[in-house]
Amino acid sequence: MRKKSIFILFGVALIILGCSKVEKKDDAKQADAKMPVFALIDSSSYDFGSIQEGAVVEHDFRFRNDGEYPLILNNITSSCGCTTPEWPKEPIGPKETSSIKVRFDSKNKSGPQVKTITVYANTEPAYSELRLRGIVNAVPKPEMKN
Repeated sequence: MRKKSIFILFGVALIILGCSKVEKKDDAKQADAKMPVFALIDSSSYDFGSIQEGAVVEHDFRFRNDGEYPLILNNITSSCGCTTPEWPKEPIGPKETSSIKVRFDSKNKSGPQVKTITVYANTEPAYSELRLRGIVNAVPKPEMKN
């Protein structure tokens, strides 16, 4: 009889633990659903085509906060000093839209270019990547005459 009671108690304990884990998973899913969401309106990549060396390219990456809490862009970095981002410093409310302006200076750059811009925010995952790509045509160097 004692073995049977222990077995029943063990079974009840497993059921209780299983139910509490389901509740915790549901709570986590609900919290994730409410988090800010960095949702790009257009593409995460912009192809600027072919430009002459020394030209400056600017592009606005438009986005919306598809979450239920304000979206905060903590920092934005670029893979090269030739690429500079500008972003809103104030929180973006739920369902609000905004943009990140990226400026690429092709001075002393030639050939195929791919620049990565990393956006750090209070989202899950904590960062997103944007890209600028295109071809920079070198300016012909003047010939030296003796």
